[in-house]
Amino acid sequence: MSAPTIPAAATTTLAGKYLTVLLDSEAYGIAVLKVREIIRMQKITPVPQLPAFVKGVINLRGRVIPVVDLRVKFGLKAEFADRTCIVVVQVKLPTSQTVHMGLIVDSVEEVVTLNAGEIEPTPDFGTKINTEYLLGMAKVKGQVKTLLDIDRVVSPETVQAIAQSA
Repeated sequence: MSAPTIPAAATTTLAGKYLTVLLDSEAYGIAVLKVREIIRMQKITPVPQLPAFVKGVINLRGRVIPVVDLRVKFGLKAEFADRTCIVVVQVKLPTSQTVHMGLIVDSVEEVVTLNAGEIEPTPDFGTKINTEYLLGMAKVKGQVKTLLDIDRVVSPETVQAIAQSA
């Protein structure tokens, strides 16, 4: 299913600061207000019967945080490199409850401030491609960065199941 077309006025609400991260040399933006912290890779405790992109949980200062591998979620080969890290984000569930989750990314790039003129709606890729987790596309220094709706990157059902088991 394709994402609804974003009216020009809506791109104004998308303006703001984004943390850009790399996955397989492609840049993605996560709203800075959703980012809680960036930590080094650490031992992840596997949890049985979760989807392949959910690697397990970590203990972050006494809190159990589920960890999602964005490479696997986006259909890329799971790989770790020297700069691989975990971005801890706050995700809002459909029940209005918020949970913290870790997102494994190849590396963190920078924080960029985007104005409405630098953000375009997500292109229509056809009816078979689900783009509901994309906020739009940003043009930064001649490059295109995909802006993620972090609340939708992981399906609500999966987030809810993780929150109940954690």
